[in-house]
Amino acid sequence: MTDFTLDDFATGAEALRQEIRKTVHGQDAVINQLLVSVFSRGHCLLEGPPGTAKTLLARSFAAAMALDFGRIQFTPDLMPGDVLGANLFDFGANAFRLVKGPVFTDILLADEINRAPPKTQAALLQAMQEGIVTIDGQDMSLGEHFHVIATQNPIEQQGTYPLPEAQNDRFLFKIVLNFPDRDAELEILRRHAAQSLNKSRQTDRIEPVMSGEQLTAAQGLIDSIRLDEKILTYIVDLVRETRSDPDIREGASTRAADAIAGAVRVTAALDGRDYAIPDDVRDLFLPALRHRIVLGPSAEIEGRTADDVLTSVLGRIEVPR
Repeated sequence: MTDFTLDDFATGAEALRQEIRKTVHGQDAVINQLLVSVFSRGHCLLEGPPGTAKTLLARSFAAAMALDFGRIQFTPDLMPGDVLGANLFDFGANAFRLVKGPVFTDILLADEINRAPPKTQAALLQAMQEGIVTIDGQDMSLGEHFHVIATQNPIEQQGTYPLPEAQNDRFLFKIVLNFPDRDAELEILRRHAAQSLNKSRQTDRIEPVMSGEQLTAAQGLIDSIRLDEKILTYIVDLVRETRSDPDIREGASTRAADAIAGAVRVTAALDGRDYAIPDDVRDLFLPALRHRIVLGPSAEIEGRTADDVLTSVLGRIEVPR
């Protein structure tokens, strides 16, 4: 597809929003961050208590795109081979045959990812970073549209494991879902009261409105957006500040700065601009870094959250004009 314009991009993004809203109500900010994630080739981690529509949101997003969809339900007994696949001996053919795991798809829902032990969580590291997996020494591509939407429950809940720091760093965003407000919750019940009680059919109403070819064209458009030197300097200064903040034991990585720079280009395009502004950076700073930093003992004792500390970092770095 050629001559894909900013207007085409805006039209496609709005069509995706409208389809997802058919099943997920009152989460517009979350939907927008999911769009930024997929268009910038990043992966997304959804965190919230059970019953906040994390899985439904991921399913709805996949249903609105004409891409292959796979799901892994992470459990304490899940093994790396259950994720990646393995070479199994075929007695009929008297030879080993590769049985591909569910990771071989376009959009992968890693459901309740922090209920599996770290060894199994780490099986996704290479896939998320390089878009390939290695099985018995053989590298296999996962395709140009491979994208992980992972869900997790808060680590304080029973039966959860904290994600390894290296895995956290592979997620572009950590999006925190909370319970909707009263009006939104009432609207959800109104919708469900007029529909079938069969929960497995909730996404049947969603029409695919973006193809793989259109996604590739949209990502090509994003690649054409260039960032001003002042925006790049602002991103670097913010990320470096997290490494010297006394309330942060481990600051954000260079990968984090690079991820923000890519996501900022998508944010600009969603707003119909071929240039970025400082507000684009500020809007993405918390979801892009809240899972990448480790708070120090003093901040934890005071009950401060990652968002609290990152907000103070934003306040200390001068905003470019």
